[in-house]
Amino acid sequence: MQKLQDFQIAARNNGFVDVEETDDGTVLWMRKPTASAEDRVCIDSLTNSATVFWASIPWKINSKTFRVASALQDWFVSTSKLPQP
Repeated sequence: MQKLQDFQIAARNNGFVDVEETDDGTVLWMRKPTASAEDRVCIDSLTNSATVFWASIPWKINSKTFRVASALQDWFVSTSKLPQP
């Protein structure tokens, strides 16, 4: 359970807010509005992972899955240095 909380903390520290949780509590969706779309994070307790979804160009959805919260946090730091479209 701590692993999932660490994913939530990493996402919240990077501007994501809770959107919804599945009825059985296995998945939490978070969102972050951006200039061109809305980024999403899916935290999944069945796979003990977090997947980030973002749009790079219209109709092009990208995703990246993380198994540890520190890798997610490092990725947020590295991508925040990239120029935004």
